[in-house]
Amino acid sequence: MGKSTTARLFAEEGCDIWDADAAVHRLYSGAAVPLMQAEFPDAIINGEVCREALKRIISDDNTALKRIESIIHPLVREDRLQFVTDTKATICVFDIPLLFETNSQAEFDAVACVSVSPEIQRQRVLDRETMSVTQFEMILAQQLPIADKLARADYVIDTTTMDQARADVQHVVTDIKRRMRDA
Repeated sequence: MGKSTTARLFAEEGCDIWDADAAVHRLYSGAAVPLMQAEFPDAIINGEVCREALKRIISDDNTALKRIESIIHPLVREDRLQFVTDTKATICVFDIPLLFETNSQAEFDAVACVSVSPEIQRQRVLDRETMSVTQFEMILAQQLPIADKLARADYVIDTTTMDQARADVQHVVTDIKRRMRDA
């Protein structure tokens, strides 16, 4: 969809960014390791949680994903709360791929959702060569449809082009600053 690029655009506007995927990477080499090792010992390689091993485990066991989430989601939440405690920024952006799926949207003052056509989304994901078509389709099937996410969002950022994404991000930042002044 363009979440990472959009996050960089928010950073260019002076916002602090917390990235859920980056938090998971940190946790997979730290706090999550002993918990994951107890549940999925085959997923630990060289003292870290191996994402490739997790993908294999998930594909072989239809209960694995929920069990992984029950371990990692509380740790991710703790990481996010620590970021909030530590930041000095006026506006913080939280890059959270599964915000609606984890029913976490009420924890934030506003929600922006990135959007692009399904064809462009598919092409962008598969161009990275880190995911197969099957994995991509499995992930999509587990997510709330984009139309539902857009309907729930306070802001929609169209990432079809960089110029459009930048304009939408600037609009969001301007509007949030206005709302903060008017509060």
